Amino acid sequence: MGFLVANLAITAVAIALEAAAGYPRRLYAAIRHPVVWIGALIGWLDRRWNREGAPARSRKLAGVAALAAIVLITAAVTVPLAAACRAVPGGWLLEALLACPLLAQRSLLGHVAAVAEALRSGGLLAGRNAVAQIVGRDPTELDAAGVSRAAIESLAENLSDGVVAPAFWLAVGGLPGIALYKAINTADSMIGHRTARHGDFGWAAARFDDAVNLLPARLTALLLAVAAALLPIGRPLSALRAPWRDAGRHRSPNAGWPEAATAGALGLRLNGPKRYGDTRVEDAWMGCGRPDAGPADIDDALQLSRMACVLLFTLAATLWWLAG
Repeated sequence: MGFLVANLAITAVAIALEAAAGYPRRLYAAIRHPVVWIGALIGWLDRRWNREGAPARSRKLAGVAALAAIVLITAAVTVPLAAACRAVPGGWLLEALLACPLLAQRSLLGHVAAVAEALRSGGLLAGRNAVAQIVGRDPTELDAAGVSRAAIESLAENLSDGVVAPAFWLAVGGLPGIALYKAINTADSMIGHRTARHGDFGWAAARFDDAVNLLPARLTALLLAVAAALLPIGRPLSALRAPWRDAGRHRSPNAGWPEAATAGALGLRLNGPKRYGDTRVEDAWMGCGRPDAGPADIDDALQLSRMACVLLFTLAATLWWLAG
């Protein structure tokens, strides 16, 4: 099986496996998760190499070195592992099994669904507690609409970061491709913040993460627009127009694409001003619909994202069939 054909086969199978089974709790309890291993490495480098009081240039260079170390170590583990898999007949199936934990369809959809259920069964306080598990902003000032918007925004952004982008890089580079993407994305989530500690040290991680998400974020928006066309709740034309109009005004070069597409598809207005700890961020609104979202809108966003995941699998499987 050729390299590209094998990658597409691995991608299609990994998407299906992760959607069906997720990451078993017993396995997590026994060995944790690959992202936890990557996070431990990043945390160690942050503690050792990010020296408080050092000049900004030194901290930036240390951050570049830390990112290089993360990439090299990840490649050193996964490249030989992928080669060993492909050296045996049918080994691409083992590679798909190793890659599927680095996708996050099942856990993402489950965590967002828990927010809608919490709002319905436990009210605002329960909804705030549930949404705090998936967003970095301060939930204590959010009303029910704010909690619902935060859940939908997290779903849209993480559909790109946690599902489409890993699948994209799995199709491009096999197991090393998806592992390297997750290493870069995890580094961005841990140290790529504009804070006094990480503004310089995390600069390289943040910029590299922007680069590797450039195409996947736009692909996610397209998948959401097509999903909207296939669902009675969807507004496909608005899902196409909103990203072109609004995504460029988002403070992230990539997150605005899936967020705006989701907002357009569901007739909502997402993003906007928010608070992270003591910092208030004046971000632009995505979409021109209503801001008063509720649990039913979370349900609709979940339906839209599930259809996008089905389309992602269909795309990978179709390309596999055509290439093969």
